[in-house]
Amino acid sequence: MSIVGVLVGTLFFAVSLSPSLLPRPFVVQGILSGASFAVGYALGVAGLATWNFLGLPVAAGRSRRVLVLGAGALCAVVALAFLWQASNWQNSLRALMGMDQDWGLEPTVVGPVALLVFLVLLALARLFRRLSRFLSTRLKAYVPRRVSYMVAVVASVVVFWSLIDGVLVGAVLRTADRSFQQLDALIEADLPLPSRPEQTGSAASLVDWSTLGRQGRRFVAGGPDGAALSAFFAADLPAPIRVYVGLNSADSPEDRARLALEELIRAGGFERSVLVLATPTGTGWIDPAGQDPLEYLLRGDIATVAVQYSYLNSPLALLTKGAYGAETARVVFREIYGYWRELPPDSRPRLFLSGLSLGSLNSDLSFDLFDIIDDPFDGVLWVGPPFRNESWRRMVRERAPGSPAWLPVFRDGAVVRFTLGAGDEPQEAMADYAPWGDFRIVVLQYPSDPITFFEPSAAWRAPAWMKPPRGPGVTPDLRWFPVVTMLQLGADMMVGTAPPGFGHEYAPRDYLSAWRALIAPAGWTPAELERLERLFE
Repeated sequence: MSIVGVLVGTLFFAVSLSPSLLPRPFVVQGILSGASFAVGYALGVAGLATWNFLGLPVAAGRSRRVLVLGAGALCAVVALAFLWQASNWQNSLRALMGMDQDWGLEPTVVGPVALLVFLVLLALARLFRRLSRFLSTRLKAYVPRRVSYMVAVVASVVVFWSLIDGVLVGAVLRTADRSFQQLDALIEADLPLPSRPEQTGSAASLVDWSTLGRQGRRFVAGGPDGAALSAFFAADLPAPIRVYVGLNSADSPEDRARLALEELIRAGGFERSVLVLATPTGTGWIDPAGQDPLEYLLRGDIATVAVQYSYLNSPLALLTKGAYGAETARVVFREIYGYWRELPPDSRPRLFLSGLSLGSLNSDLSFDLFDIIDDPFDGVLWVGPPFRNESWRRMVRERAPGSPAWLPVFRDGAVVRFTLGAGDEPQEAMADYAPWGDFRIVVLQYPSDPITFFEPSAAWRAPAWMKPPRGPGVTPDLRWFPVVTMLQLGADMMVGTAPPGFGHEYAPRDYLSAWRALIAPAGWTPAELERLERLFE
C-alpha cells in the first residue's frame, strides 16, 4: 500500500461525503465513497511514480516510518471526522426538501461498504498490472522493450474491456431485459377494463388491451373521466381521450405509428380543441402528475396520443435502444403531424408535443424545423430534459448574459421560455419578453435535477449552475471538487431520492404552471386556478 495514495484517497473519500444535489441512501454513499477513494489512491500512486521517475528525493529509514505513522493517523482522524459529519450533511439536504430526518448508523454502513469497494477496485487494478507485466515479459523476446510495454497495456485493456462489456454488462442487461419484459406484460387485477367505446383497449378499439403494456394500461385506465370533471366544474363535460399503442400492439415502429393514427381518428381525437403528442419515458410511462392537471385545465377537451418504444427504464433504454426511441418518435410524429396538417386550419385542434426526461430527448429528435416551418404545430413542453439533449444544451449555452444556467433567458423569449414551475411564471420572469410567436417551447426544470444538470466535464471544472446565485433547492453546502463532484452527480442521477418539487420528481402544480404558459387556456380566474392546485396537493 502506498501511503501517498492513501493520503490522497482519504481526501477524495472525505469530500465524497459532502452533500450534492440529492440525499443518497447509505449503501450508495458507501459505493460512491469507495470509488472516490480508489480514484484518489490511483492519483496518489501515479504522482509518487512520477516523483520517483524524476529522481527527486524521498524520505527513508526512520524519517519514512515516522511520516507513514503520522500520515496513517491523520487519515484515520480525517475519515472518522467526515463520517461523523456525513449524517448532518445528508439531513440538511432532507430538511431543505421537507423530508424526514434520518439518524441511522451511517458510519457503520458507509465505512465498510467503501472499504469493500476500494479493495475490489484495487484488486482489479493489480490484476490488470499483473496481466500487462506478464504479456510484456513474453513479448520482450520478440520486440523492443518499450514496444512490449505499449502492446501489453493495449492488450490488457482489450481483455478487461471485453470481459466487462461483453460478459458482465451483457449479463446484467440480459437479466434486466427479461425482468422488465415480464413486468411490462403484467396485467394488474385492480385496473378497470376500458368500458367507453372511445377508450383504447375497449371492445370497439383497434388496439387490444393485453398489448398495451403495463404503463400503457395504467395510462388508459387512469386520469379523470367525464363524471369527475363534471363534478369539479359543476358542468356537463366530456371525458378526455387517451390513445396508447404498446410495443406489442404492432410489429414495427411504422406499423405502431399508423395504428396510433387510426385509433386516434376512431376515438375522435382530432375533434377536440387540443391534441397532445406525448413521448413516454423508457418504460412507456406518461407522468400522471403532468397529464391529469392538463386534462382538468382544458376541461376534458383534449386528446393525448402516445406510442411505447421500450419496456426498459430510461437509463437502460438510452444505453441499449437509444436510436430506437428516437426512430419511433420520428415516425409517430410524421404520421400524426402529416394527417393534422392536411386538416382545415380553422377546424383542426391545436397540436402540442410533450416529453419528460428521456421522452423530452426523443421528442426533440422527432421533428425537424425545416419540415414544419411552412406550417408549424403550436408548441412543445419539455420537462426535466436530460443533459444529452442538444437543443437544451444550446439554449443554455447561448443564454442571455446575466441569466443563470438553471433559469436561462434565450434570446427575446418569443419562442423559448424556461420555468421552475409555480411561483416562476415564465411570462413574468422577464419584463421585456417579446410576445409569444406562432411556435413556442416551454422547458420546465428544477435546479436540483441531476438528470438535467449532470455533465461529465464536472470532473475537471465547476458547472455553470453552481455559480451564485444558486437555484431554489440547491444547498449552499455543495462545493466543487475535481472528479468527486462528477461521481456525486452521477450517483444522484442514478439513485438519488427526492420528494415532488425537487430533483427529477416534478410536482403537479409546476406542470400546471408550465402548461398554462404554453397553451394559455382562456376562462380561468386566479381563484379557480388556486382551487385546481389544491385538488392536486
